[in-house]
Amino acid sequence: MKRLKERWGIHSNLQLVAILVVFAVTGSSAAKLATPLTNYLGITPENYSAWIFWPARIILIFPIYQVLLVFFGFIFGQFKFFWNFEKKMLSRMGLGFLFNSK
Repeated sequence: MKRLKERWGIHSNLQLVAILVVFAVTGSSAAKLATPLTNYLGITPENYSAWIFWPARIILIFPIYQVLLVFFGFIFGQFKFFWNFEKKMLSRMGLGFLFNSK
C-alpha cells in the first residue's frame, strides 16, 4: 500500500480507503445504472446478439462511470484527486482536448 500511496501522492491511510471506496461504489453504480438505460434505449440481449449488446453496454457505461467517479469523489472529499485522475485518464485516451482551452 505504501507504493500505491506514493504513486498517487496521498499521505494518509484514511484517504487511501476513501479513494478505494469511491472506485468500488462508482463501478457498482455505473453497472447498475447501465441496465435501465440500455432497456430504455431498447438495447437488450433479446433484441441484439451478444456481439452487439455487450460492446454497446460498455460504451454506455463509460461516460456514466466518468461522471460518477468525479461525483462520488466529491461526496467522499476527494474531488481534487479524482478530477486530476479524470484529466490524466482522458488525456491518455486522446480526449485531452476536452480540458485544454487553447
